[in-house]
Amino acid sequence: MSRPPAADGSPDPRPGRAARRRARRPPPPLAQREGLDAVRWQVPHDAAPGRGALELLQERFPALADPAATPLPARFAAGEIVDAQGRAWAAEDLVGPGEQLWFHRELRAEAVPEVELPVLHRDEHLLVIDKPHDIATMPRGAHILASALVRLRRATGIQTLVPLHRLDRRTAGVLAFGIRPAERSVYHQLFARHEVDKAYEALVVPEPGSSLPRGPGERCTMRDRLLKQRGELTTGVLTGPANAETELEVLEAGSEGVLRVGLWPRTGRTHQLRAQLAVRGAPILGEDLYWPSQRSRPALTLQPGACRSSCWHGASPSSIPSPRSVGNSAASRS
Repeated sequence: MSRPPAADGSPDPRPGRAARRRARRPPPPLAQREGLDAVRWQVPHDAAPGRGALELLQERFPALADPAATPLPARFAAGEIVDAQGRAWAAEDLVGPGEQLWFHRELRAEAVPEVELPVLHRDEHLLVIDKPHDIATMPRGAHILASALVRLRRATGIQTLVPLHRLDRRTAGVLAFGIRPAERSVYHQLFARHEVDKAYEALVVPEPGSSLPRGPGERCTMRDRLLKQRGELTTGVLTGPANAETELEVLEAGSEGVLRVGLWPRTGRTHQLRAQLAVRGAPILGEDLYWPSQRSRPALTLQPGACRSSCWHGASPSSIPSPRSVGNSAASRS
């Protein structure tokens, strides 16, 4: 049964079950470092008992044995691996099912671009930026300190900052971060109920046999079954019932077959727009993962498009346009 609305008709702002569970958790035993949360690993409940902490941790995180990293026995000896109460584990301590090991990841040298992260809106609830191209939303892989989340945490000192949705690294546009942990589930529900509109623009050059419309003002709906396999870089398009839907409109037909298209995703699958356009013979210009290897890249001077998103907090809609051009690629994952 859904929670009744507030007296003014707006969604009830009280925290949901996920938020209440988070509130009951004890604080992390290790503070953030360089804007990054400590890694928490809980030994699976079906794990065999009687194994040492070092053996278990190295098995679960093989990268900790990288020759360039501090040797794991030395990190145990220095008290860097702790339990949920902050007590240091010794390398030979036996760790039982359900127990936790916390530690900070060691960071490789990383060049952080000096590109600005323009702030569009900030209050006690939200921090909204106009994310540039080639900036990761979350710390991952080779993009840790350069990610938008880590940069904003370090710049603002707001340790509770988390993204409320995501943009691919190659995508520029409006990106909203929540400040209050108790409110995250409320915003996530807005996205889940499609009460937050997301609009994108992209430049594409459809192949001759592409099913995309060509004339300005023409529209179509792209429906596909998408699947992103763990460990795979790209999202596959499969046969079967559709689980991804995007509205498309041709905004402008330029020279050399270039189309500027508007895109309104109704679902939020990984790489949804990129995969749906590529499978129709119209990969986004500047695309890396989904550009067909047998197709030459057009030598074009790309004209920037625009991207905008609208967000609601409670019952108060706030349309947040991007104040600048945001480039030539777009993709979405809610």
